[in-house]
Amino acid sequence: MREWLVTNGLGGYASLTNMHSNTRKFHGLLIASLNPPVDRWVFVSNCYDQMLSEKENYSLNPSHARFSFSLFPMLTYTNNNVLLQKTFFMPYQQNTSIIKYDVFPKKPITIRHYPIMTSRHFYEVHPDPSMFDIKIQQTDEKIIFSPTNNDQQISLWASNFKYNLDYKWEYKKYQKDQKRNDACDDHVLNVGYLEKEVSVPSTYYLIFSLENQVNDPKTLFEEEKQRKLNLIRQSQLPSDLAPLVLSSDQFLVKKAERTTILAGYHWFSDWGRDTLIALPGLTLATKRFPMAKDILSCLQDTCYKGIIPNTYDDKTGDAAYNTVDASLWFIDRVFQYMKYTDDIDFLKILYPTMESIISNYKNGTLNNIHMDNDYLIAHDPGLTWMDVKQGDYYPTPRSKKAVEIQALWYHDLCIMDIFANILGKSNEYGSLSEKVKESFISQYAEQYDVIDTLDTSCRPNKLLLVSLDHVMIDDEMQKNIVSDVLDRLLTVFGPRTVDRDHTQYKGSYFGNYPRDITYHNGIVWPWLLGPFISAYIKTQGHNEQSRKHAYNQFLKPMFDVYGEQWDGSIHEIFDGDPVFEPRGCINQAWSVAEPLRAYVEDILLFRPLFEEKYQLNEIRV
Repeated sequence: MREWLVTNGLGGYASLTNMHSNTRKFHGLLIASLNPPVDRWVFVSNCYDQMLSEKENYSLNPSHARFSFSLFPMLTYTNNNVLLQKTFFMPYQQNTSIIKYDVFPKKPITIRHYPIMTSRHFYEVHPDPSMFDIKIQQTDEKIIFSPTNNDQQISLWASNFKYNLDYKWEYKKYQKDQKRNDACDDHVLNVGYLEKEVSVPSTYYLIFSLENQVNDPKTLFEEEKQRKLNLIRQSQLPSDLAPLVLSSDQFLVKKAERTTILAGYHWFSDWGRDTLIALPGLTLATKRFPMAKDILSCLQDTCYKGIIPNTYDDKTGDAAYNTVDASLWFIDRVFQYMKYTDDIDFLKILYPTMESIISNYKNGTLNNIHMDNDYLIAHDPGLTWMDVKQGDYYPTPRSKKAVEIQALWYHDLCIMDIFANILGKSNEYGSLSEKVKESFISQYAEQYDVIDTLDTSCRPNKLLLVSLDHVMIDDEMQKNIVSDVLDRLLTVFGPRTVDRDHTQYKGSYFGNYPRDITYHNGIVWPWLLGPFISAYIKTQGHNEQSRKHAYNQFLKPMFDVYGEQWDGSIHEIFDGDPVFEPRGCINQAWSVAEPLRAYVEDILLFRPLFEEKYQLNEIRV
């Protein structure tokens, strides 16, 4: 069942199924971020509607509604007496969720709205209704709900309504969470209903908010509508990319006074690796350069011993430094930013951090990350993006020298050589990069996934040997890698994480095995479409035929599956076997970002403005 999502730029959101139901504990009409972008609480679970006329009571059953999306998700109900449209939106950077009702009655009717309240962190449920209570206070302009397990007050602003107080606990079981073997038994509170008489075509609003004051909802709707239209215009991209542009905006959120990227909705916080992989597609391809700059600054501030954090806890915001690739992606993303902006002053600010990354990787830092005697980077297990761990077991350990880490290491040394020359710094990055290249080529006799163990598993990580700006392998090997991924891994939603003949291959996310074992052993990841498309077109010389082929064969089929009412959301993962059932998060930052980036840069060939200046052998000081 499809799900819709609207966000507020703080990490808060509203989301239900297209049938207006709660199938996850993460669903609700107001999930507020109390410490943006984390510490997210569900305060409004849902709001149901009923229509009354002289002769009948008619529950506005979502199964009878038509779902549509145009800037905002909307449900349309029709019967013999009325046409009712229900549109969902959130004002930017407010913990406020608004339902806009457009009602066109043929005769006078009464409409009732039943708000369903709760108060819990979105990871948690209330299996026992005694776990919290809500105090209710009514004033002339609003109803105030005060949960006893939280110091927040939720206001329901509604003009010219009659409010009939009730107080009834309702049991809910979340089917999606049950299937994931997560906590799924919950209780929510039915607090009665609001009633409104409607005799002529009318527009009115229900406003759920944690804010002390809320502006005119009509004005808020027009402001949010205009903000979205401005994002589309600012991107200067073709209209068919508008859904992806709007979707990309959902991940760009406030963190203190800075900007960060949420890794995915519903449950991810901001992750360092995910942020960096997603950054070019979300900010550079859409021409949101100040946000890109702010994100890089934010990550620079958290760099420790040359390591950019991997994750941040959703409740506390504490950083975890358990990654080998995030720091390497950081250097590349500064490089991509410079190709778009030529912001030399900012480069000077970031340069010491990048020097620190290279120095720590050479000399040794956390998690046994160090440059080995062969000039390649060695690391402990579970530090690459294939990082699942169950107790002490790593389904995909990929230590000690994962292939994409070597690709990024060489690429970053080339970048540092370029940056040092631009800034007039003395350096040995160029000479070290040549040693890395020579060593790597001498060992890369086959398409290894891990170099020192000679692991020939067919995985998509080798694509980075081709897709990055600076590569170590020759043209023939690049084409062989692309061909191998195309033949053995590619699906309509992206490459599988291992080929179907591998002994560890799992074609379904659910089975008679622990779910996480499948995560990188067959499951499809859409973000990998980005490096695959870049690699494919690159090996074809960026000619027009290859670009058209890449769109028609590698992107359009996925877009067609999502259909005409698509809001640009792309799931985190898919099953590796047909019918490629969507799994995980309903909208993942890098799933949106990398196909969007590849579409813009490689298929449309909208290249960065200052790309030529940052070529390895064409430095212009």
